[in-house]
Amino acid sequence: MSADSTVDLEERFHAFLTRSPHELGLGREDPAEIIDRYYTPDIEYCNDGVRLDRDRLIAHVGPARRNGRELEIEVREALVRGDRAAARYTLRAVMRKGNTVEMEIYLFARFAPDGRIRRVDSITRTIPRK
Repeated sequence: MSADSTVDLEERFHAFLTRSPHELGLGREDPAEIIDRYYTPDIEYCNDGVRLDRDRLIAHVGPARRNGRELEIEVREALVRGDRAAARYTLRAVMRKGNTVEMEIYLFARFAPDGRIRRVDSITRTIPRK
């Protein structure tokens, strides 16, 4: 893999971590188009032991859009090596009823040759309110 392709994957991974949650949770674009921009059609997304395919990811967008009002992502660490990536980041969401949810996320991803993500394994930890 060339240095240019590594830089491209680093940029794509950062966009996946920071832009895709905004596009999916707060945007108005067709969720399927957003999912297809970041993931391969055969995506396997395993979060906290729950496996989501493309259709389940798309279905998850509706409730997120209905309930979320603001979103902030803080990437604390990210690493891309070859076709694999890892990140530790914090997601803060202000919900429709005014409460704030904050989670720390540990995510491992695998890229397809076209640069989209084909597999994700992640675990989340809710950060208690102070």
